[in-house]
Amino acid sequence: MTTITTLIAEDEPLAAEALADWVHDTPSLKLVATCADGESALQTIKDLEPQLVLLDIEMPALNGLQVLRGVRDAGLKPAVIFTTAYDEHALAAFELHAADYLLKPFSRERFDEAVDHALSRSEAPPLEALEQVREPQRLTRILVRDRGMIIPVAVDTIELLQSDSKYTSITSRGQSYLVRLPITSFEQQLDPQRFLKLHRGCIVNLEFVQSMKPNESSQLVVQMRDGTRITASREVSRKLREQSL
Repeated sequence: MTTITTLIAEDEPLAAEALADWVHDTPSLKLVATCADGESALQTIKDLEPQLVLLDIEMPALNGLQVLRGVRDAGLKPAVIFTTAYDEHALAAFELHAADYLLKPFSRERFDEAVDHALSRSEAPPLEALEQVREPQRLTRILVRDRGMIIPVAVDTIELLQSDSKYTSITSRGQSYLVRLPITSFEQQLDPQRFLKLHRGCIVNLEFVQSMKPNESSQLVVQMRDGTRITASREVSRKLREQSL
């Protein structure tokens, strides 16, 4: 079987590890390098000339779009699949003839679909991929890793998401799972009628909110059913007061 030489450019170690696992599990792909920043990615692509590049957009030194422009300027034409938590670069990606655009968090099935796309691509941007970016589907299930197992978590059972810049803790049925994506990866794919962003690092499921009470600074303190308390930002507190009957 002919294998496709593949390079991963991803600055988040856990995300790079997950992509590498999927590449290794795909018989038609052969991983030749993993890069953690844009400059090394561009140089390594020039040196190794891989046939497929899995390219994160938000990276140190050079972003993914700059890397791809440098690759095209060098006369190289690998198939490129962008992987990113943000959708604002989608049109620019397709203008550079990216084969596909994976919006995090994406499933193994979506990864396989993108690889198939890339290996049989034409110069025209895939319409279904563009539509997916413009109208991201609502998440119904998230696969998380815990103690060597992969556990499906139904989104409706998620009580709380809390995040720093790179990782998100997901609480469901009294258990917490740490995933390798920022909270922004989930925000656009959660039902806004059910999930409420209290501040930049916290999203709650309203089904599990017991009450909201203003503190001495007039910010709402949200109490979850399990007793957890989270203070909403001033802007969110103001909007919630305006929406209350």
